[in-house]
Amino acid sequence: MMVPDPSENDQTAVPLEIDVHRVAELLAAGGIVLVDCREPDEFEIARIAGAVLLPMSQWESCAGQLEQFRGQHLVVHCHHGMRSLRVARWLREHGFGTAQSMAGGIDAWSQCIDPAVPQY
Repeated sequence: MMVPDPSENDQTAVPLEIDVHRVAELLAAGGIVLVDCREPDEFEIARIAGAVLLPMSQWESCAGQLEQFRGQHLVVHCHHGMRSLRVARWLREHGFGTAQSMAGGIDAWSQCIDPAVPQY
């Protein structure tokens, strides 16, 4: 049985959350755009290499920057996963149908994937 590929318009085919292990695999393969929705001061404390900083508090004004990523698989992360869930929902409502939130945020990333990323 063939499993269909998720399309931009089929939001139900792609879960809203994705775990850190899968994010690490996709990031290593160059298969996602990782968006950090934390604040700049948090980004200075700890960051995941390659993540694009677009703070949730400035989302409305910087959302236009996302157009360059339209059609790509976006994964959003924050500190623990709550803000990124809100942002992933917003992205889906605005045509980024495969946007996902990284469950557990950068805290889970530090615990499970890269302990060199500071916890705070």
